[in-house]
Amino acid sequence: MPRHTIDTITDRRRQRLEDVLRKRQTDLTIVIENVWDPHNVSAILRSADAVGVQKVHLLYTIEKAPNLKRHGKQSSASAKKWLDFEVHDNTEQCFSLLHEEGFRIFASHLSRDGRSLHEIDFTGKIAVVLGNESRGVSDEACALADGIYTIPMMGMVESLNVSVAAAVSLYEAQRQRSEAGLYDTPQLGENGVREKLITWASL
Repeated sequence: MPRHTIDTITDRRRQRLEDVLRKRQTDLTIVIENVWDPHNVSAILRSADAVGVQKVHLLYTIEKAPNLKRHGKQSSASAKKWLDFEVHDNTEQCFSLLHEEGFRIFASHLSRDGRSLHEIDFTGKIAVVLGNESRGVSDEACALADGIYTIPMMGMVESLNVSVAAAVSLYEAQRQRSEAGLYDTPQLGENGVREKLITWASL
């Protein structure tokens, strides 16, 4: 079957792709640290795409990084192809790269010293770190992060599933960014939208 191009997709499809690209948030990213369950990874990717994240960092220092192609039939199938990925095997190098790019890094971690999710200013250049299902965010990542935040819990359980925590965190970011008008101006720029549109048209 021939691959689509900008000239072959329908006007409606092209408009849909452009509308999404114009809302992509290049200054909001997530770091998935040693999350081993492909279902959890898939759910996190769906939430990332839904709020306009474009780039996802996969940090795997213990568990093996997921093979996104192999898990193409998982629930991420409608999300992963719209995202860009960078894979890391060293926490310090990953965080140094993000800091060099101007990101402030906040780890979602159960800690008495953590700030509430709602106290984090998500309108800046922010990277959110989400940790392993059983161990949470690593001590190294917590130490290297600019801050720790917790999600307010009113019940008996102390933590959420990592994919749920990701969704709650990202939608708080989406709420703040929407109120600040950050979805109104294309962060990719017109050239970036055009370049990405060419790629997306063939997917």
